[in-house]
Formats: sequence, structure tokens, C-alpha cells
Amino acid sequence: MDLETMKLVAAMGTIAVGAIGPAIAIGMIGSRATDAIGRNPEAAPKVQTAMILALAFAEAIAIYALVIALIIKFV
Repeated sequence: MDLETMKLVAAMGTIAVGAIGPAIAIGMIGSRATDAIGRNPEAAPKVQTAMILALAFAEAIAIYALVIALIIKFV
């Protein structure tokens, strides 16, 4: 394999792992938040605030993976 092909494979692997991990995390966060609100509706504002913050952190990981994949590909 030449260098360009290796860079492409590394970038694809990085973005694949970087997309699957946060996708699973976002699904779990949404599921658990819905379950918590269903059990205790009065706590919905607190649960929603924590859920949105956790979703933002999970999404940031996906963005970091995209940046790393672009760095691998173009440097």
C-alpha cells in the first residue's frame, strides 16, 4: 500500500469509530433521560438540562474525530 491509501484507510477508521461511539452514547443518554422523566415527571427540567449537556459533550467527541480524520488525510 502506498502512503495515500494508508492515510485514507486511517481517516476512514478514525471517522467510523468517532461516529459510532457518540451515536451509541447519544442513544443511551436519550433512553435513560426518557426513562428518568417517565419515572419522575417533576424532575424533567433538571433531567433535560443534564441530558442536553451530555449530548453536547458526546457530539463534541464526534467533531474531534472528524478533525483528526481531516488532519490525517490532508497532512
